This record gives sequence, C-alpha cells and structure tokens, in this order.
Amino acid sequence: MGMLGAIAREFNFVTSMLPVLSTVRKVGAGSGLRVPDHIEATVDRYPDRPMAILDDGEISYREFEAYANRIAHWALDQGLAPGDTVALFMTNRWEYIATWFGLSKVGVVTSLINNQLTGASLAHCLTIGDTQHAIVEAELADAYGAARACGIGEISAWSVDGAIEGAQELAPALDAVSDRRPDLSVRADVTPEAPVLKMFTSGTTGLPKAALMTHVRALYYLNIFAIIAKASPEDRMMMVLPLYHATGGLCGVGCALSFGGSLIIRPRFSASAFWPDVKRFKATLFMYVGELCRFLINSPEVAEEKDHTLRCAIGNGMRRDVWEAFQTRFALPDIVEFYGSTEGNVGLVNAYNQPGAVGRVPNYLKHRFNIDLVRFDLDAEMPLRDTNGRCIPCEPGEVGEAIGRIDPEDARFRFDGYGSKEDTEKKVLRDVYAEGDAWFRTGDLMSRDKLGYYYFVDRVGDTFRWKSENVATGEVAEALVFEGVEQANVYGVEVKGHSGRAGMAALVTDAARPLDLEALHAHVHTALPAYARPLFLRLQPQTDTTGTFKFRKVDLVKEGFDPAKVSDPILLDHPGEGRYVPLTPELYDAVQSGSLRV
Repeated sequence: MGMLGAIAREFNFVTSMLPVLSTVRKVGAGSGLRVPDHIEATVDRYPDRPMAILDDGEISYREFEAYANRIAHWALDQGLAPGDTVALFMTNRWEYIATWFGLSKVGVVTSLINNQLTGASLAHCLTIGDTQHAIVEAELADAYGAARACGIGEISAWSVDGAIEGAQELAPALDAVSDRRPDLSVRADVTPEAPVLKMFTSGTTGLPKAALMTHVRALYYLNIFAIIAKASPEDRMMMVLPLYHATGGLCGVGCALSFGGSLIIRPRFSASAFWPDVKRFKATLFMYVGELCRFLINSPEVAEEKDHTLRCAIGNGMRRDVWEAFQTRFALPDIVEFYGSTEGNVGLVNAYNQPGAVGRVPNYLKHRFNIDLVRFDLDAEMPLRDTNGRCIPCEPGEVGEAIGRIDPEDARFRFDGYGSKEDTEKKVLRDVYAEGDAWFRTGDLMSRDKLGYYYFVDRVGDTFRWKSENVATGEVAEALVFEGVEQANVYGVEVKGHSGRAGMAALVTDAARPLDLEALHAHVHTALPAYARPLFLRLQPQTDTTGTFKFRKVDLVKEGFDPAKVSDPILLDHPGEGRYVPLTPELYDAVQSGSLRV
C-alpha cells in the first residue's frame, strides 16, 4: 500500500471512530445518564414503532414500556429499594428485556440467570447474587425446583405463564398496579456508577461468577455497536443469542433500543431455521458468536440464504477461516467483530472488515486506550517479569496476555469486579510497569501487528506446551476444518513420562458425510507441525457448550484419553503405523508406560 492508500486508511479509521468517541462522552459518567433514562427517551421518540416482531404480531414501544412500568410498580409494592436484587430466570422473549428495564426504573438490580442451568449450578447463581425475589418462567419450573432442593435460602419466587410450586403468580400482581411511568424521584439517588445488572461468566472453567454491570458500562454496550452498525429505526435485529448474556442482551438489544429499531427474538438458535427466519422477518442486522457462524457455513445450502436482507453482522469470536467463508457464501457486506467481556475493562472493535482481527489501536491513538500485551509464561500461566519485577510488553507479532489498565476515575477503564472479593483480586495484576499500578487480566492471549490490529490467539489455560513448543488450541481447531468435521474442541492432556500436555481433539462429525480418517490424517499432517498435531481424537455425538456456544473443556481434560473412563470412541495417531487407530486398553497402557513412544 502506497502513501495515499495509507492516508486513506487512517482517514477512514479516524472518521469511523469519531462517532464512537462522541457517544462515549454523551453516555459517560459525567452525563448523569442511566439506562432507564436512555430507553425511556427512545420510547418517547418512537412510541408506536414496533419494539419486538413476533410470530403472531408486533409489540410497540408503548406496550413494551407499559409492561415495564407495571414491573416497576410491582417492585415498589414488594418494598424493594434501589440496590436490591431480583433474579430473572426466563427464556428468550420480549418480556425479558421489559422486566429488567422496569426494575431499573426504580433502581433495582436484575440478576440475569442462564436459563440452561439447573440444580446446584442454578442454586449457586441465585445465592451468590444476594437475591430477594426471583421471577421464573413456568417452562423452567423443573430446573428451579431442582435448585430449591439444593437450598437457595429465603427467596420469594414469582411465576410467569403458569403455576410453579412454592411461587406466587406474577400476572395478577401486575394487573393490580399502574402502567404509568414511575416518578423520577424514585431513582433520584441512583448514580451512573451504580449497578443495573448482574451478569455471570460463562462457566467454561468452573462455576459462574457474578459480574456487576453498572449503568455506565451498560450504556456503552447499548450504544457503541449501534453506532458502528449505523443502526436506524428501520433496522430489524435478528436475535438468536441468549438475552442473559451481554453480547445478545445488551450489545444486540442496543442496536434496536437505542435508535427505535425492532428486535426479532427467537427462542434459540437453529441453523436450519435461521435463513428462512431472516427472510420471513426481513432482518437487517444479526448478532453472532463465532461458533454459531461456523454452524451456518457447515449447514446445507438453502434458497433463502441467497435472497436475504441482512446488511451487517455484529459479534465476537469469528475466526479468519470462518469469516472469509461466511462473507463469501452469504454475500454479507459488513462484519463488525468486537472484543470484550462482561466484567472486563478492555474493549476493541474491528469496524473495517479486516478478516480475523478483533479490533485496532494504531500507535498514534494508543494513549486513548488502556490495552496492552505482555509476554506470558505458559507453564506458570502468569505474565513474565524482568529482573526488576516488571512485566515485559510484547513486540508486534509476539503472543502475550491482553491486560487493561485499571483507572477508578475513568468509567471506561474501571474494573467493578465480581460479587466475591477473592474472585475480583485474582483478576488484578499489580506492579506491572510501575509500583502500585493495577491492570485487569483478560485471560486471553493475543498478537498485534505493526498496523495495530489485534488478533485473538487462545484462552490462557487452553494453550499448552508439547515437545517444548507452544500449541494454540484455536489454531489447531482451524486446521481441523475438514469435510465431515462439524466441530472441533481442542485441549491438552497429560501423558505419563512427558512434560507438558499432548494435543487431543473432541470431534463432532456429520452423520451424512462419513469422516475419511485416512484423508483427515494426511490433511492434519500437512497443515500442522508435528508438535501441534492432536495425538488423540475423541469422536462425540455432540459438544458440550455454554449458552453462547463456548466449548466446555474442564471435564474433557479430566477424563483424558483413558478408554476405561470414556465411552466415546478414541483414536490414536499411531506413530508407528502412520494412521489413526482405535485406542484400546492395551495401547493406552503402552502409551502410559512409555513402551510406545509418542
């Protein structure tokens, strides 16, 4: 690229970021704005436009707020005060958003509970959230009952759309209260820095942790992606992600609620129904996570994918191989990839269609952002320190952990932490570049190129060492994109007598396209160096994922490759035979004893 091209690139970058920076100022802590103020302004501007488009009709912004107002008055009738917590355990539906919106009108914090949880995991989320009341959809009654059996304390339950044992029905209580907007004085003492929601980490590495979402942070999520996507009242956001998660429930919802657009809320993601629904509802925007897009490109072609109205997809976790295939096959003009976490203080956005990048920070703007990459010790799973005890910044092209400078005086760079002080402190890295400084540990490994584009590499703990080399599970998973392989979950397992961990991949295969193991073996050996090739393959009927399609690996790592503990077929990349062979108990013993060198 010549000088003129470089100038044009930087001009486009700066001009695209100016509206974002302007929005940050408008909704920042100094504005005094809170989430209900922002949404009420949209309602006042577009009362008769559709807020939600359903299978059987539409819900206007006026109707949406009337329901929210009833929720607010119900909360006041229960004696709830600003700062109190109500848990919301409900499936994807427009009332979900109206409920937390209504509670926010009177300063009550809503704890958004993963609707896939049950039993002890659900009880854990309810009890760590300081919950006084729980609003529970009748469809989830069995899961809630299992949590009660584990012990959830003195929580008052209210059921929606049916009766639940031990719960009062919410509908009669809502019918008995006003649908008028509560007086602003009720939330007069609620500041932008106060929490509005409690969201939970995905639980890929253990039990979920409660993260506090302040009004300021929520307003950033509700607005920034809408600005980048150039959202308008005419837009229709296809929402197939769970509403209890920030990506769908705030970033995606904001693309509609911030500018008077509409939400097409589906109960769950279905690859076969996705494109027919896009066409039927005339969707223009789509909120994604990377694995969801991989499902779509691995799905059979349907007529509707060639004749759709989508103009922009917004989300995170789309790998470069999926990005290019997705954009080509579905002729989608714009993809906006971003990086962030529910609780973190690091945010990046790639609004420039740079395949695979999660965002960009050019050197001349680095002072405006709080992100940096530091060299990382994979064995210790901690950033490296120099002889002075300070962290070492990465050079372009080096892989390191992304960290975010914590600034309590800047709402963008605060770290509000979790419900537990112990969990909060584990995420803080101190004395990084100077004595007394504090940085948020993202737990993500990234690289940065000379132009300032950031690329996600792997999660800390997922990357492992084998044969004295570092192996990034994400890169191995990309190499396992192969005919007949629908999903590849890569992790490291311990082998007796060897330092580090050997690669293992749990594969979900396509029943309609039998997997050619000989061809896969040749492909893997061509695509990956010897140390990165999975030594073991586990063939699963389906992969265990979170509600946002993140792979769960904890149990897979614990089970390892012992055929006595794993019911799924396990294959060994046999070093002597040069092919994948079934791992028998005899072969397992040979590997573990060292008589078969791997």
